[in-house]
Amino acid sequence: MFNLTLGQVCEIVGGKLIGDPSIRLSGISIDSRKTTVGDLFAAIIGERVDGHDFVEQAAEAGVTAFLTSREVTGDQVLVPPSPDALDPVIHAIAKLSAHVRTLMNRAEVIGVTGSSGKTSTKDMIGQVLSHAGVTHAPAGSLNNELGLPLTLLSAPIDAKYLVAEMGMRGLGHITHLCNLAQPTIGVVSNVGQAHIGEVGSIEAITKAKSELVMAIPATGFVVLNADDERVVAMRTLTEATVLTFGFSKSADVRAENLQLTASGSYNFDLVFKDERIPTSIPILGEHNVANALAAAAVGIAVGMKVKDIASALTTLKQMSKWRMEVKQLPGNVTIINDAYNANPESMTAALQTLTAIPARGQTFAILGKMHELGDTSDAIHAQIANLAVQLGVTHVVAVGDLAKSYSLTSLASAASAGDLPERKPQESVWLPDFDQACDYIVKQVNSGDILLFKASRAEHFEVLAEQIEFALRAKWGQ
Repeated sequence: MFNLTLGQVCEIVGGKLIGDPSIRLSGISIDSRKTTVGDLFAAIIGERVDGHDFVEQAAEAGVTAFLTSREVTGDQVLVPPSPDALDPVIHAIAKLSAHVRTLMNRAEVIGVTGSSGKTSTKDMIGQVLSHAGVTHAPAGSLNNELGLPLTLLSAPIDAKYLVAEMGMRGLGHITHLCNLAQPTIGVVSNVGQAHIGEVGSIEAITKAKSELVMAIPATGFVVLNADDERVVAMRTLTEATVLTFGFSKSADVRAENLQLTASGSYNFDLVFKDERIPTSIPILGEHNVANALAAAAVGIAVGMKVKDIASALTTLKQMSKWRMEVKQLPGNVTIINDAYNANPESMTAALQTLTAIPARGQTFAILGKMHELGDTSDAIHAQIANLAVQLGVTHVVAVGDLAKSYSLTSLASAASAGDLPERKPQESVWLPDFDQACDYIVKQVNSGDILLFKASRAEHFEVLAEQIEFALRAKWGQ
């Protein structure tokens, strides 16, 4: 964070100063376990914990001062009441981030949104741009009214590029985030059904995502997915320079000669104008090739050479947890942990990735509930179950009370109707909890099998993945 005094913080947020205004702050923290000397500790009142209860612990860790909504012991800025239901300290953090953004007058700020894959896209953009200058793209999904301001506030003073993920749960949310971040480059990866239960329609989701496009100044760049008709149509909403990416021949930045490797990653030619450079990404999934193309387009927008971008793509890593994380276990068993979140589009991509890998054994799709789908939820879950059938997944395992909506009876119907592919599911089951799922899967798994874990964040499937990994290691005595 740019160095500010406690007095300056007080003026920016319009609060009440209690203590020494000359105290100089070098960072901000919302977790007393992760504070460092010189930090401003923001005491946020969350759903489960109240940051004010951890002020003493933060002080012992070296915190210099506090940002509070009620008075505590120590130097602090007491923030004014909130104008809405949001915690007052979060409003104050947003004001601080907007001020810090005005100090970043030489930095390119890249805003990234999309219904699925925006975190992976943000991570890839950050890694590509790091080859061109100091880049700030924090791992994880810091994409809401708290996460994005923290991204701005945690940027190094010499950052040349800052990549900010932007999520939404309704109209106006991305506009608010853009008002804080003032992006100069905007990336829209796709429009899908995530949050349709909250927003109401795919048209409303499209409108919400387009808020990023409309926020980009005429001097900036808008990067759009040429393979998504709703996204590419957004080019009419901006006066900025538009770059498209994708597999379509009409895309400005595209992948050609796509080749699946034995490990499930891809080799391809990166094409832009009259340049064609062979490259690859060491990450699973054709959908991640599309994400990499978005990153390549941003690299072109900031002036990188195509050959340097192609080289950068070959070194990409998964930076954020539980997104196509691959682990090789004893017994030649592969776990794909894609459990961070799920919606119909990302679930489809995950299943396609699972079945595209040249597997010598069985494939297990271990699936949990997809949330926020509204009245369409049951129908969409049934569609995903049928897709698993069509793709030839050998074991579909739905886990948890809410996962009954996968309607696994449709698998039996498909089997009796003769609609299954040659590599048909051997068994498809619903299990009520993690323990029963673990027992079932560990008994079924053999050498060469591949296990995919996928569910919405609220289902905490990373816990199930860890539980099964532990049990499988024990099964093979390691």
